[in-house]
Amino acid sequence: MSGGADLAGLADLTGASAADLAGPGAGNAALARRWQGAMMDNFGTPRLPLVRGRGTRVWDAEGNEYLDFVGGIAVNSLGHAHPALVRAVCEQVASLGHVSNLFMAEPTVRLAERLLRLAGRPDGRVYFSNSGAEANEAAFKIGRLTGRTHMVSASGGFHGRTMGALALTGQSAKQLPFRPLPGDVTHVPYGDAEALRDAVTSGTALLVLEPVQGENGVVVPPPGYLRAAREITEATGALLVLDEIQTGIGRTGRWFAAESEGVEADVVTLAKGLGGGLPIGATLAFGRAAQLLTPGAHGSTFGGNPVVCAAALAVLDTIERAGLLDHVARAGQRLRHGLEHPRHPLVREVRGAGLLLGVVLDANAAARVQRAAEERGLLVNAVMPDVVRLAPPLIVSDREVDTFLGRFRAALGEVLDETPAAA
Repeated sequence: MSGGADLAGLADLTGASAADLAGPGAGNAALARRWQGAMMDNFGTPRLPLVRGRGTRVWDAEGNEYLDFVGGIAVNSLGHAHPALVRAVCEQVASLGHVSNLFMAEPTVRLAERLLRLAGRPDGRVYFSNSGAEANEAAFKIGRLTGRTHMVSASGGFHGRTMGALALTGQSAKQLPFRPLPGDVTHVPYGDAEALRDAVTSGTALLVLEPVQGENGVVVPPPGYLRAAREITEATGALLVLDEIQTGIGRTGRWFAAESEGVEADVVTLAKGLGGGLPIGATLAFGRAAQLLTPGAHGSTFGGNPVVCAAALAVLDTIERAGLLDHVARAGQRLRHGLEHPRHPLVREVRGAGLLLGVVLDANAAARVQRAAEERGLLVNAVMPDVVRLAPPLIVSDREVDTFLGRFRAALGEVLDETPAAA
């Protein structure tokens, strides 16, 4: 790919305007009122209703266009309405939609085989579910089936909202309303190998870590941390689980982020970018971990759905054929360099890998930066009070990166001017 992914020829598959898709009289405010009248309030009311997407761009109900650097929270690997993904879903749903786990389907088996090949470990086994939380729930159950009950994960880590995944999540504010949670789980400081050595014992079933903590503000561990985790688990007989839900499937410029340290886990969990926008989770298990789930031990009605698996195969095919792993590394470097040179006075640091970056601010101004960016036609995510997360589609072009940088710098400038501490 020269000069990034070219979206100029991407077909408008709907042929409809944003206003057409939103429906009559359904402007932004009208859709917000309908949301408030029908939806539970666990998300609050989102600021924008989006009704149409194409490539790296989306439109709201009033026809305003935005460059999408949220990417469905690192989900939309191929952007919006990518022809390969649309074609795969349409062809599969027209032949075989859903069969449950009582029957086999070829796309499901093919996707499992493909993931094991990408991991370079064809002797592993795969369990499919519908989300990252469910993928981690399966890992939690695998841990219990070792005969051990103790688990270790990192403070600040995020592994999902279901009860087992929430127990592993090292964020007390998310846990507090739902305690008591399944135990027993010890949380240790992220990036501290000595803390791992103290916590992981011969009674530990699982050590669960993210190669990069996405929801905690795109926190990257020090070099050697994952390698130390691997050595500690091998010494104690614990299983190493790497949660690659946000970092996997090309997001960091590699199929799996842990490849950067040459670490092979006993269990790898995937979701987000694997389906390119369709809901899928995958739990890859190797060695003895692959043998622990036996008939009747676990299941999912929708897990491994042929349509979703066909979509995932289209994502993997496109990443390979378009050379997107190399492109992500180059585009991520271009984006990072543009954020750092020159570095804006409001920016303290930029961290992350590939196209998963956290812009760390000198003030708790992330929400204001997000709003200022929206006013300039950019979607970004204020993941922490002082961190803006960027996770654009893997197909983002050099021109779109440069457009983003210009507008984002203007948004930072507006917020800086409004920040008393910066005056």
